[in-house]
Amino acid sequence: MKNPWVRIGFDAWNLGFEASSVIGLRVLKIAAGGSAAEAETRLMFREKVESGWTLQGKALTGALGITAHGAMARTLAHYRRRVRSNHHRLTEK
Repeated sequence: MKNPWVRIGFDAWNLGFEASSVIGLRVLKIAAGGSAAEAETRLMFREKVESGWTLQGKALTGALGITAHGAMARTLAHYRRRVRSNHHRLTEK
C-alpha cells in the first residue's frame, strides 16, 4: 500500500475487534465470580497500567519512531501483542 494510514486504519479496526473479544471473555470470567474473577480483575488493572507506562517509556526513548505513522503502527503493535496474549490465555483450557 502506498498510503501507510490505510494500513494503520485497518490495523486499528482489527485491534478493536480483537479487544472486544477479550472484553467479552473477561466479562464472562468476572461475572462467574469467585477467586478467579478477583484475580482476573486485578490482572486486568495491573496490565493496563503496566502497558501504559511501557508505551510512555517507548515514546520518551524514541522507540516508537520519528514519523507519525511509524509511531502509530508501533503503538498498535504494542497493544495488539497484549490483546493477543490475553485472548490466548483466556481461551486455553
